[in-house]
Amino acid sequence: MNDALLQLLRGVDTPTVCNAVEVAQGQRGFGAFTRGTMISSAPGESRMVGYARTARIAGAELPVDPPAAVRQRRMDYYRYMAEAPSPAVAIIEDVDFPDCVGAYWGEVNATVHKGLGLAGAVTNGVMRDLDDIPPGFPVLAGSVGPSHGFVHVRDFGQPVTILGLTVREGDLVHADRHGAVVVPPEIVDGLAAAVDRLLANEALIIGPAREPGFDFEALERAWTEFENART
Repeated sequence: MNDALLQLLRGVDTPTVCNAVEVAQGQRGFGAFTRGTMISSAPGESRMVGYARTARIAGAELPVDPPAAVRQRRMDYYRYMAEAPSPAVAIIEDVDFPDCVGAYWGEVNATVHKGLGLAGAVTNGVMRDLDDIPPGFPVLAGSVGPSHGFVHVRDFGQPVTILGLTVREGDLVHADRHGAVVVPPEIVDGLAAAVDRLLANEALIIGPAREPGFDFEALERAWTEFENART
């Protein structure tokens, strides 16, 4: 992904990316996106764009491994995150879902991940410390709660599932307050053109709708042009 595409993707929302994927594919039916409502720690911040670094966590019960093993796995996990190619997004599955109780994402862990160079985090689990999550590191979570419970890393680098979306290490992820999308690798090179085409097509209907005197006849003309142009 070149810098121009990265900046373009940071400038559009996730629904736009979802639609642009369909434009690039030439058909409806793209399904690599989260289902349900997620909660953003920073709805007004820029979008998360990056290559996935994946892990699974749990927090409802004490880990069964010895404390030394749990700590070593956590340090290995941080090394894994620190070595991520830039830009990178942490994609973390809480295996306790839908009964997650342990907030992995709060002031400390978000600050650590930001310091290691990651662009944000997506999880089906819990976040907390909403006033203290650092600017520039948005978290998209399944819920908000006050406690870290017994949260610990189970494994990392494996495929994970977040609200119906399967994400593999290295997948290109786009996420904002609407949810997250995995961009199919085969359309990445054509994605910028697809975004431009999508925005131009939408302008065919949005432009006239904003003009004074817009009425049904104007809508009918614009909609016909819009339908002829869109996927």
